[in-house]
Amino acid sequence: MSPFVRIEKLAKIKTQKWDIEDSAELYGIRNWSAGYFDINQQGEVTIKPYGVKGGPAISVATIIQEIKERGYNMPVLLRIENILDSQISLLHHCFHDAIVQLGYKGEYRGVFPIKVNQQQQVVEEIADFGKSFHHGLEVGSKAELIAAVSQVKSRKACLICNGYKDEEFINLGLHAMRLGYNCIFVLEMPGELDTILECAKTLNVVPQIGVRVKLSTKATTGHWAESGGERSSFGLTSAQIIDVVDTLKANNMLDCLKLLHYHLGSQIPNIRDIRSAVMEAARIYAGLVQEGAAMGYIDLGGGLAVDYDGSHTNYVSSRNYSLNEYCTDVVESVMTIMDEQNIPHPHIVTESGRATVAYYSILLFNILDVSLIEIGNLPEKLPEDTPEPIVNLKEALENVNIRSLQECYNDALYYYDEVRQLFVTGRATLRQRTLAERYYWAIMRSIAEEKDKLKAVPKELHEINSKLADIYYCNFSVFQSLPDSWAIDQVFPIMPVHRLNEYPDRRGILSDMTCDSDGRINNFIDTQGMKNTLELHSLKNGEEYYLGAFLVGAYQETLGDLHNLLGDTNVVSIRVQEDGTYEFVREISGDSISDILAYVEYEPRRILENIRHNAERAVRNKTITPAERFSIMQAFENGMRGYTYFER
Repeated sequence: MSPFVRIEKLAKIKTQKWDIEDSAELYGIRNWSAGYFDINQQGEVTIKPYGVKGGPAISVATIIQEIKERGYNMPVLLRIENILDSQISLLHHCFHDAIVQLGYKGEYRGVFPIKVNQQQQVVEEIADFGKSFHHGLEVGSKAELIAAVSQVKSRKACLICNGYKDEEFINLGLHAMRLGYNCIFVLEMPGELDTILECAKTLNVVPQIGVRVKLSTKATTGHWAESGGERSSFGLTSAQIIDVVDTLKANNMLDCLKLLHYHLGSQIPNIRDIRSAVMEAARIYAGLVQEGAAMGYIDLGGGLAVDYDGSHTNYVSSRNYSLNEYCTDVVESVMTIMDEQNIPHPHIVTESGRATVAYYSILLFNILDVSLIEIGNLPEKLPEDTPEPIVNLKEALENVNIRSLQECYNDALYYYDEVRQLFVTGRATLRQRTLAERYYWAIMRSIAEEKDKLKAVPKELHEINSKLADIYYCNFSVFQSLPDSWAIDQVFPIMPVHRLNEYPDRRGILSDMTCDSDGRINNFIDTQGMKNTLELHSLKNGEEYYLGAFLVGAYQETLGDLHNLLGDTNVVSIRVQEDGTYEFVREISGDSISDILAYVEYEPRRILENIRHNAERAVRNKTITPAERFSIMQAFENGMRGYTYFER
């Protein structure tokens, strides 16, 4: 559908009954949700935890009501455990189908990189559900390794150790091997090999070693395209890998070399880049086998993308391939190279983190207030002392028509700027400046209404919608809960979770609770690409208005910071049964003010003692009474226990 047909359709719908199909198309929920979310007849977003398989659909609005009844305030991070299970199952079944269809002789071993979401509940659920698939974990630090050893349930599952490794890290991994874990050390730097061999000799453990190779293949698009290639930060060159082989041969330990690893980058949108990387890595793997290495695993790292915008294209927030196509291409590419060289098929490992957990979490938040552009009543006749630029603004407003849009737009910019200059130099009053401002916005609104009738909208007029956008003030922090939105312009699907059978009569941008100009969201997904405003509903007196940010399960919790000392949100996890009932399986209260102050090295008891000292001094100075001191201290003590976000 062309943009002009779509605009025309929306214009017609203004005078007709809006329904859920219109909302589904507008917000693209069936494009980006992978079947996990939809809209019911009551106009509420629903969760379908079994995805395209069907099954029950649970209303998000109903869940919000039950969350509130349990005493939790917005914002809330809602986790749906079944979706995590469904994604793990889907990944393994797609690889299994490709392996069976192509006659591949190796197996698939999924691995979850803990860095993508380090929360204990997330890792525990992945390990529990993934046990039957031998789904493993990838770690990049000692802390992550210890966490992983406490969670992995299957001894066949891979425990991949990446990152810089000191002696303690290596010793912990070797101890894990003694406990029966399938632990593999991946060499990121050449010097790590000597340390691994020394530690292994000391503990009398035969290590399993892998090497991370710097491929010449690079992703052509994506946020992380520069993280791959021959100049990437981590990994070994082919010459360094040969040195590793020679060192292992000299120590009669070449049978310890079990795995080849590479990482093309996160969120790779183009399947051709993925296939090229697999082919190159497979040839290096074959070369290591020919050198006499035992091998057995080829680890593709991450890269499996999430289609955040639902466009199914080779775009930074999307992907131009299905999961089935990804699995088939990977298996076929490895198989082709191995068969050429008459080499046994290795087990295929992928470290798919983003694709595993992204759909699992929704950030739910309420709208606190909205800032509208109020034009007010404009006078039919201007006073005689009105500055000429204001008279010209009035004339520009009266002359707005489909043929004069560009001219009136230019006039509005020019004359409004003249009035502001007059005000700065004392030649216009505050009321006159206010009148000019009202005329300016009236012109912009009139132009915005007329421009939708044009077949080709002038470039300068495209920004009018964003200029006229309302500002919806949201009860959350971009920096804490959606840091990628701020840091790398990651676009997450955001939409109302109710009232979707009503026409969204406003266009807005979202501003968070922080006092930072960067704490806003003004890029949103659209069926035609991107848009800088979001269609929203007018607020109703006495009623909460709820939005959801979807696909936020990957990285956001780990990367969040304490901007304005706004802490972790409340977290609620649900599990849905096949009969449509569900239970709240985990509830975690968000950070209190006391918690947050302690994070930044304040001592809560000392804070209250200082306030108490100041309050007692106020009593001595007779500015408050002892009874007032008591109520003041109660307020501060209660405040220390309170939620860092807005509470009604």
